Amino acid sequence: MPTSPSSSAQAAREAVAWRLRELRKEAGLTVVQLAAECGWHYSKTSRIENALTGPSATDIRRWCAAVHAESQAHDLVVQSINAESMYRQWRDQVRSGLRYIQESRSRLFRETGNFRMYSSSLVPGLLQTEGYALAVLGLAAEIHHLPVDDSAEAARARLERSRIIHEQGHRFVVVVEESVLYCQIGGPDAMAAQLGYLLTVGAMPAVSLGVIPMSARRSHWPEETFHVYDDRLVSVELVSAEVNVTQPGEVAQYLETFERLRRMAVYGAEARSLIAQALNAADHADT
Repeated sequence: MPTSPSSSAQAAREAVAWRLRELRKEAGLTVVQLAAECGWHYSKTSRIENALTGPSATDIRRWCAAVHAESQAHDLVVQSINAESMYRQWRDQVRSGLRYIQESRSRLFRETGNFRMYSSSLVPGLLQTEGYALAVLGLAAEIHHLPVDDSAEAARARLERSRIIHEQGHRFVVVVEESVLYCQIGGPDAMAAQLGYLLTVGAMPAVSLGVIPMSARRSHWPEETFHVYDDRLVSVELVSAEVNVTQPGEVAQYLETFERLRRMAVYGAEARSLIAQALNAADHADT
């Protein structure tokens, strides 16, 4: 069965917690004794060791000093920072508005040569039309209870960012489940425009657009939507957070998963036929 990608972030936290716990045990200290040495309540030690609370850099340095392992402090601080940065709460991200999120990723997009995008839910952002993007971001503003709905500005920023598809030096390999073509976002008109655009953008030389048919015999189950930027970063969107994976071994696992999903997809005339069928259904829904 598929596991939530948040497990990668949790595993990274647990690795830090496990090492700190081992250092305490090697020093022959109890939880209470370690807490006394560090100057905090023993319950904090327990929370850190059980990966319920992420330790700060100061916490780690105090811990290592208490167990006479100061030489390990720096590496543990870096490891902990990486673990915490993997899991970023959406609530924290959207605090500055949806438009800020779109614009903040422009540099990453410009610096990426090879995009690999898999979606089991929505048309990927780089291939979205304005109406579709407006509907998606409007839902995001509603779901996350934003004090200010800047979804219209965010949609325009997303389209501005999407111009990278027309720039040289980038390659886009996109795989979507066929069900994405039938997920009604923004009403029949928005869906028809979006599906029509997929027919256009899928024919561009820099874009490889594959659709996994609902009738396909699965060699891999549907996964949560993820994007791979070159071979260095994977971004996975969850309900509560965005998980960023940078560990080479985990990035390689996502690349292998993407390849299995890509091989199940159809391309060219077969993909256009599936999109056309969905477009025909959207047109009939509008009558």
